[in-house]
Amino acid sequence: MSTDNHINRGARAEGWARRVPLPAWVFVCALLWGSAFPMIKLAFAHWAERGVEIDFGVRSLFAGVRFVIAGGALLLIARDPLGEWRATPRRWTLSMAVTQTVGQYVCFYLGLALAGGALASLLVSSGSFWWMLLAPLMLKTPRPTGRQWLVLLAGAAGLTLAVYSPGEAGESPRLGALLVLAANGFGALGLVAYQHVGKTMGSRAGTGFSLFIGGLVLTVLGASAWPEVVSLFDGYVLAITAWLAFVSAAAFALWNWLSTLFPVHLLATYRFMIPLCGMVESLLLIEGERITPLMGAGALIVVAAMVAAQRAGRC
Repeated sequence: MSTDNHINRGARAEGWARRVPLPAWVFVCALLWGSAFPMIKLAFAHWAERGVEIDFGVRSLFAGVRFVIAGGALLLIARDPLGEWRATPRRWTLSMAVTQTVGQYVCFYLGLALAGGALASLLVSSGSFWWMLLAPLMLKTPRPTGRQWLVLLAGAAGLTLAVYSPGEAGESPRLGALLVLAANGFGALGLVAYQHVGKTMGSRAGTGFSLFIGGLVLTVLGASAWPEVVSLFDGYVLAITAWLAFVSAAAFALWNWLSTLFPVHLLATYRFMIPLCGMVESLLLIEGERITPLMGAGALIVVAAMVAAQRAGRC
């Protein structure tokens, strides 16, 4: 595939995408990603009921199978994945796989196992802060203004309030919260890497390679669980895995594509929709999940911070 064809298709897609309000695009991603939190917790609960020890190997294999399926599906529908692979520097493609898939989800699955689904969903909003901090350093975008720094501090206060009011959900919510925060940091680095990948590779191929390569690495990391693969992936877990694969393929491809059309800091300010959807879906689908008064207050502060950051970006 020639670079000119890639640019022409990108220009047509950009014109079409900008006719749809950005919050509508983000809301689609939020609904998809938000459903991942309760689905993963339901799979863990199913295994726990069967007496399965949910260790690092099981979590890694679960994530690896999900991402191999998602990445493979995207590569099958990409226009010219091999041509785009040859046209793109390997270091950026591999960096994206290592950060957006491997690093992010090793930390995320460990964190979700220790923290409640609602709390983990809320902490996804920390990705906004990571992006606003990293983008000026790595993408040379404008640095946050003094007003934006105040907004970031307010959002951090909301996250702290939520972390220190974990309720009864999760085995070790504070450690889980730290791991989810680290996962979001890796996710932000992956989005930075995609700004370089997206110059010569479409969102379907770029996301597909990231998920497929990262999924293979995670599957290898889960080698200790290979002997149990048949018993682990029964009909119930296979159905959840299929949904999660669809979520990964659709949401990541859409999000990465949007990151080439809109400034990273603008996307970051709308990211508050993801924890809101995740919290609501966790509360609706997971038995025993509940939101404490302080978690609710923390959520409101985070949302207010994101809205204020978006307005500050227009000033």
